[in-house]
Amino acid sequence: MEGKVEAVAKELNNNGLYCETKLEGEGESVTQDIQVQCDDKISEEEKNKICLMRALVEKQDPSSKEVDDFEIRRFLRARDLDVDKASAMLLKCLKWKKSIAPNGFISPSEIPNQIAHNKMFMQGVDKQGRPIAVVLGGRHFQNKLGGLDEFKRFVVLALDKLCSRTSPGREKFVVIGDLEGFGYSNSDARAYIGALSILQDCYPERLEKLIVVHVPYLFWTMWKIVYPFIDNKTKKKITFVENKRLVTTLLQDIDESQLPEIYGGKMPLVPIHEA
Repeated sequence: MEGKVEAVAKELNNNGLYCETKLEGEGESVTQDIQVQCDDKISEEEKNKICLMRALVEKQDPSSKEVDDFEIRRFLRARDLDVDKASAMLLKCLKWKKSIAPNGFISPSEIPNQIAHNKMFMQGVDKQGRPIAVVLGGRHFQNKLGGLDEFKRFVVLALDKLCSRTSPGREKFVVIGDLEGFGYSNSDARAYIGALSILQDCYPERLEKLIVVHVPYLFWTMWKIVYPFIDNKTKKKITFVENKRLVTTLLQDIDESQLPEIYGGKMPLVPIHEA
């Protein structure tokens, strides 16, 4: 039985659409008229697979027409250019986001308990122009009022804010996770696992680096619980920094003019919902 990708490719070819591509193991080319707008680093293989994936996903969810080529490429890269796996991943994400954000976005008024903690900020860019977020882990508490669902909506708002500050060809962001003051009351493994799942499943290839600073001994107990839920690609992006090397490490990637004031820079912290 032919796979979904091959079936869609043949359908495109039969309809005379334009976008040259070549399937693995096949001698014939298929075409589709989809403009792939991207930076100079995109490969011909990626262009072709973007075309195939767009056709496959739109056939199952017409609303996915609003998804741009850069986002499709990110999902493809997250699944090593496997069109079937990347398509399933994107379709699952779109379905989930419709359920958690029916209006297409999260309003701060929907997450009052999370906003009250004042725990995430965004300001400045690194030396490559990527937006920077600062998360203060010592201000996160398991909130019984809003529960895990409100926290997940907060994560979506935060990630959408960060993504809105990126630009085509420079689509990633940097996060500084500051654990100063982190204690037992902040050890909310379910929330951290939930945040990681959202990042990995719905915002793939967005995180450039997570720099974790002021790490207390207590944190490592919770880290053992969270670590198995982190995929290998994300693990490679996480860096733990010793206190004595904090400023010098941050200055390697961030200019002093863009570094948050709390680390000796010149940028004031701006709450994520106000950024």
